[in-house]
Amino acid sequence: MKKIGFLSFGHWANHPAYKTRSASDTLLQSIDLAVAAEEIGLDGAYFRVHHFAAQLGSPFPLLSAIGAKTSKIEIGTGVIDMRYENPLYMVEDAGAADLISEGRLQLGISRGSPEQVIDGWRYFGYEPAAGETDADMGRRKALEFLDKLKGVGFAQPNPNPMFPNPPGLLRLEPYSEGLRERIWWGAASNATAVWAAENGMYLQSSTLKYDESGKPFHIQQAEQIRLYKDAWKKAGHQREPRVSVSRSIFALVNEQDRYYFGQEGNRVDKIGMIEHDKRAIFGRSYAAEPDQLIRELAADEAIQEADTILLTIPNTLGVEYNIHVLSAILEHVAPGLGWR
Repeated sequence: MKKIGFLSFGHWANHPAYKTRSASDTLLQSIDLAVAAEEIGLDGAYFRVHHFAAQLGSPFPLLSAIGAKTSKIEIGTGVIDMRYENPLYMVEDAGAADLISEGRLQLGISRGSPEQVIDGWRYFGYEPAAGETDADMGRRKALEFLDKLKGVGFAQPNPNPMFPNPPGLLRLEPYSEGLRERIWWGAASNATAVWAAENGMYLQSSTLKYDESGKPFHIQQAEQIRLYKDAWKKAGHQREPRVSVSRSIFALVNEQDRYYFGQEGNRVDKIGMIEHDKRAIFGRSYAAEPDQLIRELAADEAIQEADTILLTIPNTLGVEYNIHVLSAILEHVAPGLGWR
């Protein structure tokens, strides 16, 4: 059994083939998609976050709106780039979104990936401290975010406040109990997966990671997950770890599917440079008739190691078609793999 969610990149463009031609289209359809996904029995609605791009850049209004219109589905990100964030303000936003959803937020964060503009976080007013890299800054902000999510008071109260204060140091409000234990770290390397485990974060591993051994993508990812689980156990955390992997998976059950994704069936892993000095491996897409898809996915070692599968979706094709894509996986593929 596995939790199955969707991961939307939230693209829009004024293109005649797109159902999402504006930011408004994408935001409103994202809400509708999450509501419909819950109705068909999907477990999670997750969204990518990118700045300076025609994609979803401010997740908390969207997560809050989805939380208000759904009741069961997990709601999350994959991932928020911490280089751009004020950790304390983020604690307040995340706490509010989690309370609105009644504790269903599953927040994916990371130190960040290459963005649309050079050092975009500088435009947000942030710079690494002396001796820090931007990656160091992202991890430092992540740790501050985690610390403040605990709800422990840290701020000295004003002796003459506008409103009465409780005794002692003050924490950020609104505080949502349990949210600290539902933070995920998007790791591109084995080392950061271990770091995430040591700091009590769940693991998100996407369709790419640094190429650290030259082995096929799914094997490298499975090894990363095993290292994470070992580190979690050594850290002595009392709760069970969770791991998600992202995959582009399309069951070809009608002619429209074959038209859109029939050419994806022969895809293989690819090697590229995600940063100027970082060789990365990109996992293949899966697109085939259900029986073949079941055979191929059963051989994916990383999927076997994960408890959560995030299905990347073509959000520009609209809510109706994406629900068809997700329903096809739930109906024709998941039972054959033991996911349902």
